[in-house]
Amino acid sequence: MIYKRSSALFKEAAQVIPGGVNSPVRAFKAVGGTPIFVKEAKGAYLYDEDGNQLIDYINSWGPMLLGHAYKPVVDAVVDKAKKGTSFGMPTEIETKIAELAVSMVPNIDKIRFVNSGTEACMSAVRLARGFTGKDKIIKFAGCYHGHSDSFLIQAGSGAVTFGSPNSPGVTQGTAKDTLLARYNDIDNVKALVEANKDEIACIIIEPVAGNMGCIPPKNNFLEKLRAVCTEHNILLIFDEVMTGFRLAKGGAQELFNIEADIVCFGKVIGGGLPVGAFAARNEIMNHLAPLGPVYQAGTLSGNPLAMAAGLAMLTEINSDAELFNRLADKTEYLHKGIAKVLEANKITHTINRTGSMISVHFAEDEVVDFDSSAKGNNDTFKAFFHGLLNRGVYIAPSAFETWFITDALSYEDLDKTIAAIDEIAKEL
Repeated sequence: MIYKRSSALFKEAAQVIPGGVNSPVRAFKAVGGTPIFVKEAKGAYLYDEDGNQLIDYINSWGPMLLGHAYKPVVDAVVDKAKKGTSFGMPTEIETKIAELAVSMVPNIDKIRFVNSGTEACMSAVRLARGFTGKDKIIKFAGCYHGHSDSFLIQAGSGAVTFGSPNSPGVTQGTAKDTLLARYNDIDNVKALVEANKDEIACIIIEPVAGNMGCIPPKNNFLEKLRAVCTEHNILLIFDEVMTGFRLAKGGAQELFNIEADIVCFGKVIGGGLPVGAFAARNEIMNHLAPLGPVYQAGTLSGNPLAMAAGLAMLTEINSDAELFNRLADKTEYLHKGIAKVLEANKITHTINRTGSMISVHFAEDEVVDFDSSAKGNNDTFKAFFHGLLNRGVYIAPSAFETWFITDALSYEDLDKTIAAIDEIAKEL
């Protein structure tokens, strides 16, 4: 495929935008080459500035559960835009989407809308600290909760040491209150809790990790985490920015039958527009201003265009009883097809899958946490990525990102993808 126009646009962008992109995940630093510039998208396909059609497995990093330019969502946004794009005042549609979200998700009474997943997670941690009166938090290596200072922390020298910042601009003072745990390792979590008794406000986790590839919880990890939090009066925060309304109507809480104390949302809840939200039961949410002392605000929070898109999306999801079965079936079909051709070509790999999230790791051992994910062969991934791209299939330009399956994908699309991987495997 030819990407002449994308290359030219990237050179122009690099003159006025740092690195030529407005989010580092769009760059091709991990795989080499030039980012693809998209002109439009429809259903399961992207159409770039050079006229190439690509089968899309990113889907705007998750929100396009029903496909690009989904008509009910587009119509809702267009209709709302004709009546004004922003007011900075309450609107009825905010209440409508809040009522629908609360009815779909277990264990929440109130929800507050913000403008991104980063805002949602940042606000949830502030609320947890305000509610508990404690300062420290536990996060997991490889889980990404946005670029708020508290989350950009790497491991110290031992299991119970404080984290240290891994981005310039994050202070040691911030880092000292963030403890880093290993995903799927409950003993490691317990050690951190014991070493910091009565100091931990919350534990925040992606219930199915998506930022070190797709990594599901193992050995009842979430149930054990819930028990630790309950025993030590620690709030459990589920970052469901990826999993919310994607793995089930009620997200990971419903899928795994685990009740979190605070839940963060993004992506699907905005129908493709910039939206985030966080939710909890009344006793926690009532600590937020203007009811309580924990301050959080946003001039464009509850923007009518975003609320219209989100309401249309959630309404479609809520009315389709077979949606999540179809998504899971397509993802399983893709999983089996990829595994078959990689095994036939003797390519070392492991595949993780939960619902409509899936990732291929070129690693020998099971991938259960960040360390095991990092052992994957990145040279193989680079060849895999560019092989797919050259055959009209687009996945994330990083070995540490999940693929997102959309209902718009046909089995013909899946077969084309599997056939492309078979061709690539013969060359690896």
